Amino acid sequence: MTPQKQTKLKRSVYLMFFPLTVFYLEMVMMFHCYDEFLGWGIFYTFIFSMVFGLGILFISSLFNRKTGHIISIILTSLVTLYMCIQAVYFTIFKNFTTISQFGRAGEVIGEFATETFNGIKNSALTLILLLIPLILLLIFGMKFRPQKHMGFVSIVLLLVFCTMLQYCGVHLACLNTTGVMSYEYVYTGPFAPTLSVPRFGMLTTLRFEIQEMIFGERTAEVEEEETPATIIPEVTEEETVEEEDVPAVIEYDDNVLEIDFDSLIASETDNDIINMHEYFRNKKPTSQNEYTGKFEGYNLIWICAEGFSRYAVSETFTPTLYKMANEGFVFENFYNPIWGVSTSDGEYTTMTGLIPKSGVWSYSRSSNNYMPYGFGNILSPLGYECRAYHNHTYTYYDRHESHPNMGYDYKGKGNGLDVKNVWPESDVEMMELTIPEYVNDERFHTYYMTVSGHLEYNFMGNTMANRHKEDVQAMLDAGYSEAASAYVACNIEFENSVAYIIEQLEAAGKLNNTLIVISGDHYPYGLTVKQMEELAGGNIEENFELYRSTLIVWSSQMTEPVHVDKYCSSLDIMPTILNLLGVDYDSRLIMGEDILSDSPGFVEFNNRSYITDCGRYNSTTDEFTLHEGCTVSADYAVEMIQKLDDEFEYSAKILENDYYAKVFDNE
Repeated sequence: MTPQKQTKLKRSVYLMFFPLTVFYLEMVMMFHCYDEFLGWGIFYTFIFSMVFGLGILFISSLFNRKTGHIISIILTSLVTLYMCIQAVYFTIFKNFTTISQFGRAGEVIGEFATETFNGIKNSALTLILLLIPLILLLIFGMKFRPQKHMGFVSIVLLLVFCTMLQYCGVHLACLNTTGVMSYEYVYTGPFAPTLSVPRFGMLTTLRFEIQEMIFGERTAEVEEEETPATIIPEVTEEETVEEEDVPAVIEYDDNVLEIDFDSLIASETDNDIINMHEYFRNKKPTSQNEYTGKFEGYNLIWICAEGFSRYAVSETFTPTLYKMANEGFVFENFYNPIWGVSTSDGEYTTMTGLIPKSGVWSYSRSSNNYMPYGFGNILSPLGYECRAYHNHTYTYYDRHESHPNMGYDYKGKGNGLDVKNVWPESDVEMMELTIPEYVNDERFHTYYMTVSGHLEYNFMGNTMANRHKEDVQAMLDAGYSEAASAYVACNIEFENSVAYIIEQLEAAGKLNNTLIVISGDHYPYGLTVKQMEELAGGNIEENFELYRSTLIVWSSQMTEPVHVDKYCSSLDIMPTILNLLGVDYDSRLIMGEDILSDSPGFVEFNNRSYITDCGRYNSTTDEFTLHEGCTVSADYAVEMIQKLDDEFEYSAKILENDYYAKVFDNE
């Protein structure tokens, strides 16, 4: 090969290196996260990867050969580092992080160094693959970089080509309007990393986040029909009832407060707040029902349990939890979606009935807001002594700020709760130390965030699992994996803590007038799907059923179980408890809905999938599937997307604008 041809070849290799590198990194990440390459997402990711890669080439070409090479290394390193962080984060949390959370990385790593190390170890192959282009650039970059500096005309042409390619990518995405949640919708609509990553790639998702940080939130307009969607259940002749057999309908009042939205609108100058007033004024409230006030005046113990799921409930290993799950309210279709900030977002959703805002620590952010629906703030004026406890570092996730703001006298490890320094800490020990503080109060509400069920699920690094290893020896002997067995083992510690609560309440004569509520912060993502399938005894569908869980609402005074078939989620727990306690509240100001009301079931997931009483929409495949026996209008699936988008949007606006303070004129 002649020197001239060698020069042209090197130049061609160098010109294509950066675009192909970015696309390669995107494909590695796509396969790491989804185990497959997702349809049209490859096409759009390729286009935008070319733009990003040529952008690196353009920037580095503005400088002399040596400086440009250094800049290209820096930019490639930043892209690679970003991909590596996302790979490790996804391995641990099965979700994507945002750059606005990077500042919290040190805190997370400091608290959970072992989990971080294991996340890196379990992502090792992906990390190696991600590092290959950078290593090649470091070794061969200068050798292939052209000796001659790119001329002005060439630089301009490169910029023009990048611009045209970007325009084509955007234009093609916006033309793709097929499906319930089209590529155009995802590209122009609300920022949702779980949607945009498989469709447009990691770097385009990063661009969406930066755009939102600079210009504010994007919203998607969905054209509303004049006639709302109708649900038409199939009724057979045998199911038809005579008119005289229809029982009398009891009219229940709505769960609303006397809020003069018209006056609020008239006195407001901020258009965003006016829009919120109008939305909540027109939002359909939930009605009271036969269970309203059923436990009025009862004490309340509310537990958000780390990693708790239906796989922790076993007649053999956790008989107390099994009894409570099957003898109280039995929610057959309860889901516990995972959100962006893992445990903290799980707590926030459960305790506030609001959807967390993507990209921030919502519970921490709420610390400076007026939170009238914090249960401590609601129940204290009714004569309750309200306390909250957490048996790990009290400052983690800023609970020392968020929980007092919810009206709790809060204690954690380091500010009054002196549990032993093991990992994870003992739930039983937390109950032993805290129950004497409130069990003799005339009326109390106690909230617990537990930690014994925390990953990693093994018998060497998890003290609680090791403590109960002998209890699950039969599982190990039967061939269950160490991780699945350890998960059950550490939840035996939680089982024992709940049994201890009941024992102490009964001894103090308080069991008969105490309502106990238990749910998880998220599904046990410390287990692989295969390991969860061991416990489930069969395959688990990953978009919906992975998040199916158990919600316990139990009182010793319930003489028989109440089975509830409605689709519901952790978002609905808070208003359900309010209704059971007979507490006045305005259901329009909460995104969750009382599960026991006559409102239609609605479960929404972080990736904008949803389940209703009529069907389920999978945002990953863009498919809406009807439940058997239901038919709906042609626009039903899209209308439910609008409902979902509204609840995501207005939940975020409540947080951002301290909206409750504006409604209730609190200073």
